[in-house]
Amino acid sequence: QVQLVESGGGLVQAGGSLRLSCAASESIFRFNVMGWYRQAPGKQRELVAGIARGGTTNYANSVKGRFTISRDIAKNMVYLEMNSLKPEDTAVYYCTADRYKGLVSGNYDYWGQGTQVTVSS
Repeated sequence: QVQLVESGGGLVQAGGSLRLSCAASESIFRFNVMGWYRQAPGKQRELVAGIARGGTTNYANSVKGRFTISRDIAKNMVYLEMNSLKPEDTAVYYCTADRYKGLVSGNYDYWGQGTQVTVSS
């Protein structure tokens, strides 16, 4: 049973920064892709950032230049560094992973419980 556990969410003022962490219950090299989704109230879930097994990354246009996805293979961790946060970044952020799908496929198989990020104006 794959477990993904997020941490690091919270309340921050606009312009501030947060770093989200995702701890996987097994080697992250067993996943072809890992990523972060978010879902704001009343909106569809959207893929924010992804990182493939080979290290290639992908970002939603709305976060390019502000968010950075990274990983620590030895620790089975994936991170999302979020800078210059905006009120519209407010959402529940989910860590996600898939053994077979590609970087832009979405609809990954494994999901964490989510962590709330709230950006005040």
